[in-house]
Amino acid sequence: MPARTGKQYLAGLREQEREVWLDGERVKDPTRHPGLRGGARAIASLYDLQCDPKWRDEMTYVSPTTGDRVGLSFITPRTREDLERRRVMMLNWARSTCGMMGRSPDFMNVTYAAWAGAADYFAGGEHGRPEFAENMRRYYEYIRENDLTLTHSLINLQRSRTVSGVFNLQEGTALEVVRETDAGIIVRGARILATLGPLADEIGVYSPRMARHAESHSPFAVSFAIPCGTPGVRFLCRESFDYSRSHFDHPLGSRFEEMDCIVFFDDVLVPWERVFLLGDVDLLNRTAAATHSTAHSAHQGAVKNLAKAEFVLGVALLMTQTLGNAHLPHVEERIGELMLITQLTRACMRAAEADAELDEWGVMCPEPLMVESPRNLFMTAYPRMVEILQLLGSSSFMLTPTEADFRGPLADHIEQYLATDNSPARDRVKLFRLAWDIAGNAFGSRQVLYERFFASDPLTRARALASIYPKKEVIDRVLEFLGRDDNSD
Repeated sequence: MPARTGKQYLAGLREQEREVWLDGERVKDPTRHPGLRGGARAIASLYDLQCDPKWRDEMTYVSPTTGDRVGLSFITPRTREDLERRRVMMLNWARSTCGMMGRSPDFMNVTYAAWAGAADYFAGGEHGRPEFAENMRRYYEYIRENDLTLTHSLINLQRSRTVSGVFNLQEGTALEVVRETDAGIIVRGARILATLGPLADEIGVYSPRMARHAESHSPFAVSFAIPCGTPGVRFLCRESFDYSRSHFDHPLGSRFEEMDCIVFFDDVLVPWERVFLLGDVDLLNRTAAATHSTAHSAHQGAVKNLAKAEFVLGVALLMTQTLGNAHLPHVEERIGELMLITQLTRACMRAAEADAELDEWGVMCPEPLMVESPRNLFMTAYPRMVEILQLLGSSSFMLTPTEADFRGPLADHIEQYLATDNSPARDRVKLFRLAWDIAGNAFGSRQVLYERFFASDPLTRARALASIYPKKEVIDRVLEFLGRDDNSD
C-alpha cells in the first residue's frame, strides 16, 4: 500500500477493535468519540497532506521495496540531503498542527527507521538472537509500506519515588516477560505514557535504559511492537482536553488533543516475529546510543519545537499589534526573547544537519550535540514562552466572551466595547481565545508539562548533554593559556 490518505487512516482505526477507556466508559470508535475525534481528524489531515499532489515530492519518496510513494519520515537517511528532505517533510506536518502534537506519526517513524538501519545490533549481545535483526528489518518495512501510526510506552509505573527514579522495577507493576512459549512471549504489567494511544494502529514497547547494570539478564528488558487491538492490551485515557466546543472557543484543544494513556498488559502474547530484544540488559542500555535512534528522534523533536516556537512568536506579535503596545520597551524585550528562542532552535537543527556524518551502520546521523541541545533548551524555554504570553496578554485573557455571546443579546455591546484601534472585537477575542489555549487552560498546561518532561527530567537531560560534550577541548584551551610564559616577548 502506498502512503495513506486521511480517509484510509480513519478507516483503519475503525476496523481494528481495541480496548480504550475514557471517563469510565469503553470507547467503541475513537474517530467519533467527542473527546478523541478532533485528534483523529488532525492525524488524518497529516495523511491527506502527504497525498496532496502539490506536496508529493516534499512529503513522500519512492519505496526501495515496492516502488510506491511512501511517507518521507520513514526514510533511512544516507546523505545530508536525505536529512534535509526529511526535515522539510516533518516541518510541514509540525506547522500544520502548530507544533502542538508532539507524537505525530513521524516521531516513531524516524525511530524505527534508525533501528532498521542498525538492525544487526539487535542480533548481538550476550543474549542476542540473530532472528531479532531480521524481525526489526521486516517490521520497519511493514509499517513503512502500510503507512501505520505508532504510539509507544517507555516508562514503568512507580510505587514510590526512590533514588532509582524511572528504574523502579517492582514485580506485579512493571512490565515484564512472565514466560516464553512456542508462539511468542507473554508479558504482564503496566506502562506509561502512551501518547496517541487511542489513535494509533500499533504500539511499540521498549525502555530507554535499565539500572540493573550488575545483571546481564532481566525479564524487564524487552522490546517489541504489536497492534493496539491485541487481546489483553488496555488503554486508560486521562481526561480529554477537547471539550467539544467550537474552533472559535477552543481553537487548539478542539483540534489537537493527542491523548495520553496508561497501558495495561494482561498476559499479552507477543509473537516471536514482533520481538526485537529479550532479556539482555546491556543491549537494552546501549540501544539508543549504539543505534543513534536518540539523535534521529531528537531531530524530529527539534523540528516540532521550531514549529511550536514560531507559532507562539506569531501569536505574541499579533497580540501586541492588536493591543497597540508593540512599541513599548518591555514588550520589545519580551518579543526579542521569543525570537531568540526560535532562532536558537532553528540554528541547532540546521547545524545538526550540516555537521551530520555517516555512522557505523551507513546511516547519516545528525550531529549529536547540536540535535540534542533543543531538547534541553525547550524544557525551560517553552514554559518561559508561555509566561511571556501571559505577561503580554494580561487582563485581555479575561475579556474573551464565547462564540455564543457574539450571537446573544449583548453582541452589540461586545462589538462596541471590546474593539481596539487595530482590531474589531471578534478578531480580538478570537486571537485571545487562541492565546488562552496556549497559556491558560488545561490544554495549554498539558503542553507546558509535556515540554518540561517528555525528554526526561532536567538532571537526566543535563547528564546526557554532558556525556557527549567535548569537554577536553575547552579544558585544554584553558590549560594552554595558564601555561603561557607571561615574561616572554
